Amino acid sequence: MQKVPDPFHNARQKDGVLRCPFQGENLPMLLRHADVREAARDWQTFSSDAPFRVPIPSEEEVRTMRQLPIETNPPEHTDYRAIVEPFFARPKQPEFIAKVETLIAGKITAALARDSVDVVGDFALPIQSHALTYLLNVPESEAQTYIAWGVHVFKVSGGPFKKGHTLEEYIHAQFDRAEASPGDDFFSALARATFRGRRLTRDEMMGFGNLTFAGGRDTIIHSIANIVAYFGRNPDALAWLRDDPRRIVHAGEEFFRVFMPLTHIGRVCPVETNVHGVNVPAHGRVSLGWAAANFDPAVFESPEEIRLDRKPNPHLSFGFGPHLCLGAAHARLIVRTLLQTLIDRVEKIDVLAATPHVEREATYERSNGFDSLTARFAPRAQ
Repeated sequence: MQKVPDPFHNARQKDGVLRCPFQGENLPMLLRHADVREAARDWQTFSSDAPFRVPIPSEEEVRTMRQLPIETNPPEHTDYRAIVEPFFARPKQPEFIAKVETLIAGKITAALARDSVDVVGDFALPIQSHALTYLLNVPESEAQTYIAWGVHVFKVSGGPFKKGHTLEEYIHAQFDRAEASPGDDFFSALARATFRGRRLTRDEMMGFGNLTFAGGRDTIIHSIANIVAYFGRNPDALAWLRDDPRRIVHAGEEFFRVFMPLTHIGRVCPVETNVHGVNVPAHGRVSLGWAAANFDPAVFESPEEIRLDRKPNPHLSFGFGPHLCLGAAHARLIVRTLLQTLIDRVEKIDVLAATPHVEREATYERSNGFDSLTARFAPRAQ
């Protein structure tokens, strides 16, 4: 049974907190499942009303506006979230599900026809990009623009990223179009949306757009690549799922738990706060360690083992509390559809070459995806 290293094991067991230096701050990262859940729920003590500072590292250098609704607290957060919730519920609709099924079937067909496939650039990235056009209800041709950006939307290929460049230019252009000629797409919905009786400002629209592209990009891409690599290294797992496809739902949740792409997220303490023995100054940050919480042995038996039949599985990969991930239904649909298509169409996956993506920080190293992954897909006999 494959095991996944847990870089937070010792610190979680000893103190429950890991001090992590980031950008001149020494942030305490909460590591225990119960502590992370409690902090995620307690927005008065651990605030998200902190433009640019919720992501870790903070993003003052790569964007010019507050991301919405993630960088607000209730009740503003609740009202902002309600504006876009109808779009993020679309993955539950039969027509949407059918489009994702057709998309992934086509990518599997293309992979089967080749001697090898670049899983990150030629498989996961196109799936994510095309599926995003379905979510936003924009022409599917827009996916080619998203693919050209590469895996990391804030790290555009061809040179150093310039603040506000490329992504913001694209989103501004979409809102210009939506205001001039509105349709049924995400940008048009925001262009005519109201917040507490007034129209959204352009900065507010941009905040929604920025988060939509930044928040669900490399997370889904790394999830897909991790799943393909897992089956390549555990050839019996595909057959095990095929024996009973009802196992797919639990398997998907276990993949989300162990391969959580986002290690942690920030919160800001409005006043000086003692966080499990660590003093955080007023306006200092705390890290909620999602990935560490997902390996807490107080909650998960043998957490380093990948158990595709694990249940219950109260992982925190989609967050917890008021900021529960808007894109959860979208991500779950993509992973469930990928698993179903793999067991239907693919007999075996061979990993030919792999370069893990390793997050190297002063106090931990964590592998959370692949910079490159080359694999061969072998078809099932018909």
